[in-house]
Amino acid sequence: MNPIDNLKEIAFRVERMVLGLTPPEWLVDEGQQKIVLFLNHVLKQETVAMERLRRQTGKTVELRWMDIEFRIAFTPAGLVERLSSRGDTADLVLYLNERSPLMILQQLMQGEKPSIRIEGDVQLAAEVNWLIDHVRWDAESDLSRICGDETARLSVQIARQCAQALREFVNTVQHGLQVMKNGKQNSNG
Repeated sequence: MNPIDNLKEIAFRVERMVLGLTPPEWLVDEGQQKIVLFLNHVLKQETVAMERLRRQTGKTVELRWMDIEFRIAFTPAGLVERLSSRGDTADLVLYLNERSPLMILQQLMQGEKPSIRIEGDVQLAAEVNWLIDHVRWDAESDLSRICGDETARLSVQIARQCAQALREFVNTVQHGLQVMKNGKQNSNG
């Protein structure tokens, strides 16, 4: 077995092990609460987004991935609050189709949206899609409050360069694996 096949086998086994693990309930709960805090922080910087969400007050969105459910509702302030996933069906349910967390991360790193199945309120789905497409976190502004404008600008610039390098690395590995796969198929065929 060549080294690339060994790496692929190791990656496959690690992913299977991760998929087989169920995170503790307290960890999921704490993670979801942090996501809500982050979403509200970002929304507070976007008055247009908050205004659009005010029109959706009381509507609920649920994201489902494997056994994890994350439900939020839109508040009269144009923010989000976390709800229990038990009870009534959400107005909009988004199912992440990809089971592999590695593939989801890869898609996000490449600037793509993960494949989802949508059930429920079409108008609400359009609003959520608008938010995803138009609302961005201004990391530089937040950092500048902590460490000054120049340090914040440089930090964000370095982070962007690292993200670009990581995207290029992922693309190179994908291309290499595809070439190897095609070469192996041609030699077997």
